[in-house]
Amino acid sequence: MASDFVWFELVTPDTKAAGAFYTAVVGWTTEASSGPAGPYTIFKAGGFHVGGMLEMKDVPAGWLGYVGVDDVDAFAGKVEAAGGAVHKAPQDIPGVGRFAVVADPQGAMFILFRGPLDAPPPRPAPMSPGSLGWAELHAADWEKAFDFYAPLFGWVKHDAVPMGEMGVYQTFGPSAAAIGGMFSNHAPAPMPYWLYYFGVEGVDSAVERIKTHGGQVLMGPVEVPGGAFVVNAMDPQGGLFAVLGMRG
Repeated sequence: MASDFVWFELVTPDTKAAGAFYTAVVGWTTEASSGPAGPYTIFKAGGFHVGGMLEMKDVPAGWLGYVGVDDVDAFAGKVEAAGGAVHKAPQDIPGVGRFAVVADPQGAMFILFRGPLDAPPPRPAPMSPGSLGWAELHAADWEKAFDFYAPLFGWVKHDAVPMGEMGVYQTFGPSAAAIGGMFSNHAPAPMPYWLYYFGVEGVDSAVERIKTHGGQVLMGPVEVPGGAFVVNAMDPQGGLFAVLGMRG
């Protein structure tokens, strides 16, 4: 069975400021909770829990994706055996599940997660405001990255989109549908990373909200196959994210 992203988490030095930014830009509401590392904020889209936020002063701001697996310990072992790294060994979050923080062989980090339920929690409709629209790997070498992820999670190649001098943009996911894309990022970046796209009602108004609330637009709006537009951006604390929606 192929794995999918089941949760998204923002690690940031200032949860109050970041929460105000993302509720304004993406339209999420927030709910206070607690986790093993202290206070935890849950992001909600409509009635759905879609992600969380954790305050950590000593690490750069950034989003992490949780990939659902049936055995966190076994998958952590597979990551290491395939040349990846385990940054935080498998541990339990009481009442929530078991997780491990890992990285692929090129250094892009993600989280392995097993929740208490066999089925992933319900999520908003694709492309609806606040939903996760897409997961994108900015790899050093996408072909080697795909060779790591495909046997690990059961992902297959979907469309290969030529991007001119930038090479190929390879979409991937379970055989039923693509859930993301990967490409070799030759632009200066500190290291390979995952970028997550969030659905918004209108891309143009989202661009204005990003700027108004102290964020930075890095690229776009750019049209993607299917007629939607994407914008790559940075939040005021330095976390990278993207939004996906229609013009107007």
